Amino acid sequence: MLTVDFNRFPVRPGDRVLDLGCGGGRHAFELYRRGAAVVAFDRDEAELAGVAGMFAAMRAEGEAPEGARAEAVAGDALALPFPDGSFDRVVAAEILEHIPDDTRAMAELFRVLRPGGIAAVTVPSWLPERVCWALSEEYHTVEGGHIRIYTRAELEAKLKAAGFRIGPHHHAHALHAPYWWIKCAVGVDADEHPAARLYHRLLVWDIMKRPWLTRSAERLLNPLIGKSVVVYLRRPPAPPRRGADKAAEGAGLAHAAA
Repeated sequence: MLTVDFNRFPVRPGDRVLDLGCGGGRHAFELYRRGAAVVAFDRDEAELAGVAGMFAAMRAEGEAPEGARAEAVAGDALALPFPDGSFDRVVAAEILEHIPDDTRAMAELFRVLRPGGIAAVTVPSWLPERVCWALSEEYHTVEGGHIRIYTRAELEAKLKAAGFRIGPHHHAHALHAPYWWIKCAVGVDADEHPAARLYHRLLVWDIMKRPWLTRSAERLLNPLIGKSVVVYLRRPPAPPRRGADKAAEGAGLAHAAA
């Protein structure tokens, strides 16, 4: 289940892409299939082991094109172990709402993205998340859980302050919002509750079959109750070097004199 729209976030074979806070690897696997050189990054080493295992299985089955590369790296989002400008693209999906010092994480994201590169940042949408917090204290007080609710304006303002140029946005996964409302109402861990189990079956059926009815319903509902908001960003290109400008100007004058 992808949150990022790859029509708005183009990835070409050979692009260096960081999946920051990759979790189970859903975006990292898609990036690998598209031929990128992927780094799946997370602090959860146990989950990363599963991601690395899936990368190996994909290689064995020929699911990634020739030249694609993938690795899993453990570390801290506040101190990324990569040089400045290491990546052409960065995905940060459903991670910032977990990090107390989110502005520092945004600064690190900006630092490792090359000038002119593109990032996709997703967080839980304000309204569906507010309903979850109202229904369940456990939902947002569990260790490692969500510690803040963003409005899109707040998220974009923080990203702009980090240096990004703000691009388009959209919402995703409207059909998943009611599932989490049910879970919050009956108990976050009550997976076997009849209501939660029945709705989960509906979501699995929708993901597997993608029928036009539910796909159309989700497109209509996404702006209202989409579980996630996705913002696309660009790091501004580096300004031309003054020496290079002078050299180009001198070459131009010489050419004109000739």
